[in-house]
Amino acid sequence: MDSRRSPGRSDPPGSVAVPEHLRDQVAHELRCALNSGKLLPDRVYSAPTLAAEYGVSATPVREAMLQLARDGLVEPVRNRGFRITRITSQELAEFTQLRELIEIPLVGRVTPGTTAEQLDALRTTAEEALARAEAREVDGYLVADRRFHLDLLGLAGNRHAGEVVGDLHRRSRLHGLAGAGRHRTLLDAARDHFRLLDAMRAGDAAAAEEHMRRHLARARTG
Repeated sequence: MDSRRSPGRSDPPGSVAVPEHLRDQVAHELRCALNSGKLLPDRVYSAPTLAAEYGVSATPVREAMLQLARDGLVEPVRNRGFRITRITSQELAEFTQLRELIEIPLVGRVTPGTTAEQLDALRTTAEEALARAEAREVDGYLVADRRFHLDLLGLAGNRHAGEVVGDLHRRSRLHGLAGAGRHRTLLDAARDHFRLLDAMRAGDAAAAEEHMRRHLARARTG
C-alpha cells in the first residue's frame, strides 16, 4: 500500500495519486457494505467519516465512491459526500430482463459442447457459492456467483456478453441479504447452480435454459 506514482494532470496541486489496488480494495469493502445493508439507500455518507471507519485517508474513499458512482450505486452530493442510490423494482426487473436475453440462450447453446472438465470447474465455483451462502457471507456469495456466471458465459467465447452481464451483476446489488428471508433466497439461488450443471452434464439444453430462467427470476425479488 506504500506504492506511489507521480500526480497526473487531473490530480489537485500537491496531491499524490492513490494506488489502484488500495482504491479497488476500498471499493470492494464499500460494495460489501452496500450488499449487507450496512450502508443504507438514500443516506449521505462523507468520505472522511468512511475513511475513519476503514482506517484509510479520505482520498481513496472518494476515488472508490466515484468508481461506484460510475456503476450507478452512489451519487455525489456537493459539499456533503455521496448518497447511496436506491434501485427500484422496475430497474431490477429491467436488469434481469437483459440478463435473461443473454444468459438463457447462451447456456442452451454451450450445453452440448461443454466438457466434463469445464463442468467440474464450474461445480467448484458453485460449491464455493453455496458455502458462502450457508455461512451468510453475502459479499462472498456474490463474488462466487458472479464468477460462476461469467465463467459459464466464457464457454460461449463471447467476451462482450460477459462484460454486459458483469456490469448488470454489479448494478443489481441487493440490500440486506443477511436477513432470514434473504438468507433463504440466497441458499435457493446457490442451489440453482447445481441443478443447472446437472442439466448441462446430461446434455439437456432445454432443461439448462429453464434452470437459468428460474435462477435469474430470483433476482427480481431482491
